[in-house]
Amino acid sequence: MYLDEYKRWCQAELEDPALVKELAEIAGDEEQIKERFAISLKFGTAGLRGVLGVGTNRMNIYVVRQATQGLANWVKTQGGNQLVAISYDSRINSDVFAREAACVLAANGIHVRIYDALMPVPALSFATRYYGANAGIMVTASHNPAKYNGYKAYGPDGCQMTDDAAAVVYAEIQKTDVLTGAKRVSFQEGLASGLIQYVEDSCKEALYDAIKARSVRPGLCKTAGLKLVYSPLNGSGLVPVTRILNDIGITDITIVPEQKDPDGNFPTCPYPNPEIFEALRLGLELAKKSGADLMLATDPDADRVGIAIRCPDGSYELVSGNEVGVLLLDYICQGRKETGTMPDRPVAVKSIVSTPLADAVAASYGVEMRNVLTGFKWIGDQIARLEAAGEVDRFIFGFEESYGYLAGPYVRDKDAVIGSMLICEMAAYYRSIGSSIKERLEEIYAKFGRYLNKVDSFEFPGLSGMDKMASIMENLRKNPPAEIGGYPVAKVTDYEKSAETGLPPANVLIYSLEGGATVVVRPSGTEPKIKTYFTTLGKDLAQAQAQKDQLAEALKPILA
Repeated sequence: MYLDEYKRWCQAELEDPALVKELAEIAGDEEQIKERFAISLKFGTAGLRGVLGVGTNRMNIYVVRQATQGLANWVKTQGGNQLVAISYDSRINSDVFAREAACVLAANGIHVRIYDALMPVPALSFATRYYGANAGIMVTASHNPAKYNGYKAYGPDGCQMTDDAAAVVYAEIQKTDVLTGAKRVSFQEGLASGLIQYVEDSCKEALYDAIKARSVRPGLCKTAGLKLVYSPLNGSGLVPVTRILNDIGITDITIVPEQKDPDGNFPTCPYPNPEIFEALRLGLELAKKSGADLMLATDPDADRVGIAIRCPDGSYELVSGNEVGVLLLDYICQGRKETGTMPDRPVAVKSIVSTPLADAVAASYGVEMRNVLTGFKWIGDQIARLEAAGEVDRFIFGFEESYGYLAGPYVRDKDAVIGSMLICEMAAYYRSIGSSIKERLEEIYAKFGRYLNKVDSFEFPGLSGMDKMASIMENLRKNPPAEIGGYPVAKVTDYEKSAETGLPPANVLIYSLEGGATVVVRPSGTEPKIKTYFTTLGKDLAQAQAQKDQLAEALKPILA
């Protein structure tokens, strides 16, 4: 079957010489052919994601056209504006795939608004809402290694597509022949007909205005003298992040030179992921040299931001996504109460795998904390519910432990641009009162206890990886552990049984242990990994870390 498909691709007149070359290189190598042609990339709620290359199980112009034809078939049933917004980041072929998607949509009579240069996830979510689009497409593979690219699909609310809509699109994709099934006009024809248009400056400015409107203490940064090192990690963050920071008065910004310009090869780090030390190493070296107060890095599609802060002894400390989430929640609550801008019955939202310390902080300010499934679309869903009830102003903050933050309902995905703005404003504020982010974090731990949150992952590469992951999860359900690392399991919450949780079903298991620690086990939705999330609480960091190590060691034989 897959050999037949390989032969068909060999006989087709492919437009991309790189794909033709790859077909020739794998001739006779059945394992390589099987890997590329035995299955197709599945279109799920995160859209498509895969290694660049030739075949149905790779990201290339044909797979992108096929996916877009499936999306077009769905849009045609939706009424409305018959319009799709498109953006893309710095990855290899992101601009090519974005234009190919526009060409297919235009051939189907669907209007397109496409950015004229790379712009991040929040800009795509905003444009989708601004133009009243039926859907949005963001060409990115987020923080995956350079050999990957992807295609995220968004619904009309600017949130990642719902499961139901994604299932319909996937069914349409499966009816579309990958090489010949998509309609297409040239990009120039699309522009000439008016079906393809660029996103206007008015939309870009409206996004910047919406972000600045969420400032907690406007004008504070103009006099703070904050010194910043910033890295866009060769991605799409440079223009929007520096624009916003300059607008609020932060001008002493040193950009990491090797990571400044868009480059899909990500030459300085194997994973352009602000969660990983290696990605921040050059920025940290520069921060030490320049004595910066703060170092920020955004991932390629600029929806996530990582930070390092200067400690009193001059060293720099990385701050985890959970800690930044708690700090921002605390800063927003404190600042909005102080300035009289806190709404009645305020709501914050976080994912179930993010730190329970945020629940304690929210409660201390009288803020309702809603816990949702992993994936920022579930935070977007809570904003949509508030909006439907005419109460969207109640939403003050949402975050995920994986470095994604949002303050305000102007977009429905995580936004590293507003994250960067609020982190800098928070740093400037603590500096202005003779304190620091580090001191505030220690005050929070002193008040609520020393929570430690750590994530480990186990990788399952290759075609059999998904099967292995499924059998591990099945075994955990059939034979639930009575204890983990010597700590008895007090309760197991299985998110596949949604009646127990009040949330949609999800492949997540949470083990609540005697003594208060929790262990969460869930397969990643975008990578062949099972992730384990540990929350431990000690009288100090060493005690919390020792318990985490004990729990992680006990899980290894089950998951390895």
